Amino acid sequence: MPNQAADLELAAVTKAYGETIAVDKVSLKIPAGTYCCLLGPSGCGKSSTLRMIAGHEFISDGDVMIGNTVVNDLPPARRGTAMMFQNYALFPHLSVRDNVAFSLKMAGIAKAERLRRAGELLDLVDMAKYGDRLPSQLSGGQQQRVALARALVTNPTVLLLDEPLSALDPFLRIRMRAELKRYQRDFGISFVHVTHSQEEAMALADMVVVMNDGRIEQVGSPREVFNAPKTVFVAKFMGGHNVVPEAGRSYAVRADRIRLASSGEPGSAATVTDVEYQGMTVHVAMTREDGTDLLATLAESDFDRAPVAVGDRVAATWQPADRHELAA
Repeated sequence: MPNQAADLELAAVTKAYGETIAVDKVSLKIPAGTYCCLLGPSGCGKSSTLRMIAGHEFISDGDVMIGNTVVNDLPPARRGTAMMFQNYALFPHLSVRDNVAFSLKMAGIAKAERLRRAGELLDLVDMAKYGDRLPSQLSGGQQQRVALARALVTNPTVLLLDEPLSALDPFLRIRMRAELKRYQRDFGISFVHVTHSQEEAMALADMVVVMNDGRIEQVGSPREVFNAPKTVFVAKFMGGHNVVPEAGRSYAVRADRIRLASSGEPGSAATVTDVEYQGMTVHVAMTREDGTDLLATLAESDFDRAPVAVGDRVAATWQPADRHELAA
C-alpha cells in the first residue's frame, strides 16, 4: 500500500540562476490527497518548482516540507516523492517488468519481492501482459502507464508529474486524463502535475495554482479560478473571458455571457472581425470603437437565428451580474 498521505508545504521558496529569479518566494500548502495542477505559460517557474520539491534542483531560499519534515537537504530517494517525467525516461534495454522494478533493485530489495511488487503495479495499470516487452514495443499510452507504475512502485507520499500528457495525441490525452484521476483517487496520495494546458488543469485538478513570472497569481478550485479570475493575467490565460477596460480599471466578462443585438440597439458598438464555426458553438470576434477586442461564444442555434458576418456592425451586450472586477 502507499505511504501515509501527507501535506506538502512550500514556504517562501525561491530559485535563482545567477541574477535570474525563476521562482520568487512561492508559498503554497497542498493538503494530503489533493490533485494539484501547477498551471502557466512556458518560463513561469512551474517546472522549477516541481524539481525543487523532488530534490532535482537546489532551493536558493525558503523551505519545502512534506508532513512535518523539512526536506531541503534530503536526496530525492529519501523525500517520499516520485517523479514522472515528460518523456517517461524508460530504460530502453530493460523489459517493462524490470523498468518498474528498477528503483526497488537500487534499494536492495530481493529479486522475488521486487518482481512481485512490480507485477502488482503493472496489474493496476493494466500492463501485466506486456511485462516481457521492451519500451520500444509499446505505444505512447502504454509507455505512460509503465512510467506511472514505475513511479508508484516506491509507495510515494507525493507523485510529481512534469507535463506527462504532452507527448500523446489528443484522443489518448483525454483518456489518460481520466486514468490519472482514477489512480490518484485509488492511491489517496497527492499528485502535483505541471501543465500549460488550461483544459487539462480544469479536467484533473482539485486545486489549480496559476503561475506567472515566478510567482503565484491565483490558487483555487478549477471553477473558482475560471469563474472568478483575480487578475487580468488569469482572466486572459484561462481563456473564455473578455477583459474590458473602464475608467482606469478592468473587469472580465465570460465569452458565453455576451449576446449580440442589431447595430443601434443598447450595448457596446462593435465591428465583427471573425466568425469561427466550432460545431456546437460559434465564436464571433469583434472590435469595439475604443479598440477593445471582444469574443462572443454563441450556441449554434442562437447564431443561426441572427447570423452575422465579418464587417457587420453589432451591439454587444451582457448582464451587470456577469461583470467580474479584476485587480490591477
